[in-house]
Amino acid sequence: MRIYLVQHGEAVPTEVDPERPLSAAGEADVRRIAAVLRGAGIGIARILHSGKRRAEQTAQVLAAALGPELKPEARAGLDPNDSTASVAHEAAGWEQDTVLVGHLPFMARLASRLIAGREDAGVVAFRPGSVLCLERTDQRAWTIAWMLRPELLARE
Repeated sequence: MRIYLVQHGEAVPTEVDPERPLSAAGEADVRRIAAVLRGAGIGIARILHSGKRRAEQTAQVLAAALGPELKPEARAGLDPNDSTASVAHEAAGWEQDTVLVGHLPFMARLASRLIAGREDAGVVAFRPGSVLCLERTDQRAWTIAWMLRPELLARE
């Protein structure tokens, strides 16, 4: 079972738009990441996002690339400063590959909690548009399978 932790793509500043949708560069980054994931044959059962506009847009781009039948769903508990306890507890019982699209510092804290058992371990460095793939072992522990950040991909 895999979980894909995704930090939303780069968003416009609050001064430009208080809802902070994806910037043109942010959307382009997410599209490039989505194309790589599609090309790698990544299959997922669901996509959950925080409900904030930039996370929803990121989830929609990923869904379009990974499975047009997928309908991204808003899920409480993925906001920047939410506790990771609820999501970590639920993820322990998930049996389907799932994408979670959210924000910093939540995504980094969740990764640390799942991998190291504590939120402050600082195990990964997210950037807007990054994807971290975690796999659950037979012993129900989480390990890092890989991470992909937009700066690793050629720009169009």
